[in-house]
Amino acid sequence: MRICLYGGTFDPPHNGHVAIAEQCRKNLAIDRLLFIPAFLAPHKTAIKISSAKDRLAMLRLAVQPYPGLEISELEIDRQGISYSIDTILQIKKELSLTTENLYFLIGADSLSDFHTWRQPDRILDESRVVVAGRPHYSLNDVPAEYRNRITILSNPLMEISSTDIRQKVQYNKPVRHLIPESVADYIDRHRLYRK
Repeated sequence: MRICLYGGTFDPPHNGHVAIAEQCRKNLAIDRLLFIPAFLAPHKTAIKISSAKDRLAMLRLAVQPYPGLEISELEIDRQGISYSIDTILQIKKELSLTTENLYFLIGADSLSDFHTWRQPDRILDESRVVVAGRPHYSLNDVPAEYRNRITILSNPLMEISSTDIRQKVQYNKPVRHLIPESVADYIDRHRLYRK
């Protein structure tokens, strides 16, 4: 069985997240793709993020129509700073996976600072890292030491970011074309991202 892990804050989850996950699942014959919302992302400790409860609820709504896309609450349950290597090792052990059948999906934007992550080389040793293209990030800029150790995902480049969505909501600009309808309804109902 092929499992792929897809971590992030998902604040909020948007159409780009779902599209990349679905593309990865189809292209690489992934049996289960697990979205893993971070309790606290190491690179975002200075940014105020929505509660784990709200992010989980939105993520459930976003993935609900897609069989094969699931959610793991492992990092939220573990609390503290969410380090990818800890999650990879824990899931490998719990599901008795090998490096060959455990994939780890990141965006090209994350790859640019991948060297600053906790134990990046071990992440590459313990999983098959898959990199999704992102607008304004050239995969030609992938550091040479990683080039032969990653899989590049062929995916549509979507000009969407959670940061941009939060700002648009704050200033009452339309976002329903960027996020699943159910997520937009949740944001409105719970008045998220308002000043």
